[in-house]
Formats: sequence, structure tokens, C-alpha cells
Amino acid sequence: MDETTARAQVAETGRLLLEKRLVARTWGNFSCQTDETHFCITPSGLGYEAMTAEDIVRYDLRDGSWQGTRKPSSEKGIHAAAYALLPNVGFVVHTHQIYATALGLTGEESLRLSESERRALGGIAWAKYGLPGTKTLKKHVADAMASGARTVLMVNHGALVCGRDRKEAIDRALLLEDLCRRSCLGQEGGAPNGDVKTLLERARAKWPHAAVCGTPEALAYAALRTPLHAQLDDMAQMIGAAVPRAVDEFDALRLLERHNAVLLDGLGFLVRGDDAGDAEALCLLTHKAAVAALHCRAAGKRVRLSPADTALMRAFYLKKYSKRKDG
Repeated sequence: MDETTARAQVAETGRLLLEKRLVARTWGNFSCQTDETHFCITPSGLGYEAMTAEDIVRYDLRDGSWQGTRKPSSEKGIHAAAYALLPNVGFVVHTHQIYATALGLTGEESLRLSESERRALGGIAWAKYGLPGTKTLKKHVADAMASGARTVLMVNHGALVCGRDRKEAIDRALLLEDLCRRSCLGQEGGAPNGDVKTLLERARAKWPHAAVCGTPEALAYAALRTPLHAQLDDMAQMIGAAVPRAVDEFDALRLLERHNAVLLDGLGFLVRGDDAGDAEALCLLTHKAAVAALHCRAAGKRVRLSPADTALMRAFYLKKYSKRKDG
């Protein structure tokens, strides 16, 4: 594919997958191969709404060099592995989609697939955990691809989906989410029980961008009355090791002084962002974390990120990513 077309397709993919709710904010990345030795990939830390073809980075498979006005995604290594290892792959989509991420935590036995569904995904495999952007993660993804699988669930992280072209890659990502939603356990949902409006008014008097994630899944997890520990690395980055549980509304406001997300039975998650975009991202993130935690609980799996990995990702987010999220 010519580079001009590839750049346009990669930039447009972000906006398309935002609409499909397979990505949010700057989470995820996409690439398109232009010839045997090059591919175009999304830049690091730029929101998809504002991304243009000029922002897309050209990457050289031979030596890892790149050309562009911005740095390439930190996950360029897993894209390079896909093009190097899998024949006839022309487009790669990496997402943090909700249900595929949840199913990634509980292993292949938890995903019920027919043979025709497995073929439609181009085969599926699980990749062991590695910190984002590291050689360890690239190795684990490459090991998973050794089976020939075009769809890889990255434990504690997200999904990598490969296709001959953009349409096939996106179709597979959408199919994957539908299949994982079908297999996701413990999602019965909960009911609200409290004066959300008054609590929000009190919170916004101090934090103008406070918000509530009151989805059925958030309410169901809050009803367990137990803290939510980080299972997913995007939660570790943006929230930290755990979301604490508040015993009442006054305790929730007290905890919000030190945490940017708090659990309260009958409410769900009370969050505070630095701006409206932050608050929206925290609501999305806490919803996803609740889905994943409920699924693991119902599947009888205890999954947590290590304290060391959680601390590293939180520190990196605070030092670098949060300061450049708008490009």
C-alpha cells in the first residue's frame, strides 16, 4: 500500500474505533504495512480525535528507526513482531477493549469458541504479561504468535488483532469483543441506592470534575463492599494499586482527598479528574475494571498485578504520560 493511503487509514482507525467503543482516549495503537520493510503507526500520547495523517510515524523493520514529527507508539515492538512473524498481515490493531481484556485474565478455557469462530479470528492465543512497551512484552506476544494466531489476548493488558487489511483487522476486533462478552461471567449488575445528585454536588464544590460511574457492573462490584485491586495495567497507571471502599458518603469525600476513585455501595465509583476528559476516562476505566473483577470472581480466579509493576506504571504515568496526553 502507498504511504499516503496507509497514513490516512491509520489515523481514521482511531476515530472509527472510538465510535465502536473499542478504544478510549489514547489507549491502544494501530499500524499499516506499506512494504516489506516499513509500516506506519500511530504516535505516542496523542488523542484520536485530533490525529491526522501527518501525525502518523513511518517505522523501519530492519533497524527500528523511524521518521515523523512525533515519536511512534511505545508498543511499536509488538506491531513489528506481527509483521515479521505472520505472513499476509497488512494491518494491526491493538486495543484495550473491555470484554476481551477481561477474558484475557482467565485463560483460554474461559472463552467458549466454535471452530468456525476460531477460524474467523484467524486463530487465538494468550500472551503472558509484560510491562507495556518492553522487550519482555514483545517476546511474550511473539511466543503467542508462534502458533500462527492472528488474535492475541495480552494478559492484564488488552488485545492485538491482525488482518490482511484494515477491514479484516477491525472486523476481527469487533467479533472478538462480541465473543468475549458472551463468555464473560458475573455480570448480573446491581441497583443504585443513594442520593447521587447530592453527593456529586458536594464533591464538585471541591473538585469541579468529579463524576460517578454508576453502570450496573460498577454497582454490582460496589455491593461486594471490598476494595478493587488493580488487575489491568491501565488502571494501575491512572488510578494506582487499588480503589478503596468507602463506608458512607462522608467517608467517600474524605477518601477522595487522597485517591482519584472511590467505591461506595449503592453508588458505584466516585471519581475526580483533572479535567472533563480525565473524569470521563476514569469512569470508563472503573467500569472496565469492575467488569474484569466480576468475571474473575465468578470464574474463581484471583488475579492481581504485582505491587512492583503497579508502582512502576503509576510512577511513569504521573511523570510522563499525564503531562503529554493532549500531544
